[in-house]
Amino acid sequence: MSEATLNNPALSTALSAAQPNRILIIDDEAAIRESLETLLSMEGFTMDTAPDGSVGLEKLAQNHYDLLLLDLALPGESGIDLLPRILARAPELPVIMITAFGTVGNVVDAINAGAKNFVQKPWENEKLLADIRTAIARSRAEEEVVHLKRTLKQRYNFENIVGKSEPMLRLFDLVSQVAPSRSTVLIQGESGTGKELIAKALHASSPRRDKPFIPVNTGAMPTDLLESTLFGHVKGAFTSAVAAKKGLFEVANGGTLFLDEIGTMGMDTQAKVLRVLQDRRFMHLGGVHEIQVDVRIIAATNVDLQQAVRDGRFREDLYYRLNVIQLDLPPLRNRREDIPLLAAHFLKFYADENGMEPRTLAPETLRMLSDYEWPGNVRELENVIERGVVLSTMREIGPDLLPASISGNPYSAGLIEHKPDTSLFDIMEELERRIITDRLERCNWNQTDTAEFFKLPLSTLNQKIKRLNIEIRKRHKE
Repeated sequence: MSEATLNNPALSTALSAAQPNRILIIDDEAAIRESLETLLSMEGFTMDTAPDGSVGLEKLAQNHYDLLLLDLALPGESGIDLLPRILARAPELPVIMITAFGTVGNVVDAINAGAKNFVQKPWENEKLLADIRTAIARSRAEEEVVHLKRTLKQRYNFENIVGKSEPMLRLFDLVSQVAPSRSTVLIQGESGTGKELIAKALHASSPRRDKPFIPVNTGAMPTDLLESTLFGHVKGAFTSAVAAKKGLFEVANGGTLFLDEIGTMGMDTQAKVLRVLQDRRFMHLGGVHEIQVDVRIIAATNVDLQQAVRDGRFREDLYYRLNVIQLDLPPLRNRREDIPLLAAHFLKFYADENGMEPRTLAPETLRMLSDYEWPGNVRELENVIERGVVLSTMREIGPDLLPASISGNPYSAGLIEHKPDTSLFDIMEELERRIITDRLERCNWNQTDTAEFFKLPLSTLNQKIKRLNIEIRKRHKE
């Protein structure tokens, strides 16, 4: 196998799957080796044999094998003693132990040493063949999972899917399992947890990876515009429809359509989306012909859809159609062990982006970040790190460059310049500006949510925003 193939896990896996399975037999009895060779060759396997452990280790160093049949009672070093050395060289190699002395103690010792199965002489041919096929198939499946996780990390580690916490490892396992299917997926999580990134990872690890991935923020459009965007329209369907237009269901045909903030979608639009999920058909607005599509739907929400169903704001039948497979993204406060990893990731990213030398966090800074509740989740952490990198003049970022909401210091990050002639009114006004801006940022620049948080009328908040000259930014996608 060439070096290029070895460096390409997907190609290596595909080639090995297309080639006959290769088995190594280590047994000191020539009659046993010949018997196994005859049986396995009739089933399409290729074999190498070795009379003892030293020859077996040499063959393992020279060749790739899909399975090892290892005798327990070898001359010199026993099979159980040899097994750890074998697995140190080929940790993924499935091993089946064979012996004439099948005591409970031997079985336990073999399994504890890393054997996948235990076969007693004389064996039943059909059972032995079944055990071999099962061990190889399980090994292949495990290789595929590892490959999917590697692909996920390689493609999206730079897109903020970073974590070693137990909730994230469980999520990665689910993504690896779900990605190859065509099932509809509902991603739930608070704002800023990275729902669109998980949707992209599902698409990139699926058979649809070479087809379009089309995201649409359903909460950012009025109903008429959203329906035209999703389903397209014919010329003259409405006043401004001067030409026919394809919808995103058509554009995403063969690929994945990501419906973000689906909990805000109007009931009429929900009914039309439900029909596409049921029949894989729809019509252009103003059209009379049905269009058939093959689109995988991934939806995301930061609201409780079950409660929305109870409140009559979301169709129950659509909820169950969407919730075939549910992925729950943990908030950052529930995976605090990932904060140092995420911080290091963003430090490198924004230092590189701004052409700056690498930055590090002072121990006290990292402690404050780890203790903070992160209502804005990963997106808020990213913003804090970006600000720290941009404002830093030294390699180490200290607590003084953190926002006041994290450090507890209203003068941090240069937000309030404390000069001798600064009045209390100026300090209070600047502090009010900072508090409102921070909350707007955590609410994804949604003024209604911000007003609700402060228990203010929306009109009062808008007056404060104008008086304090707060610049409202565009809302981020999930």
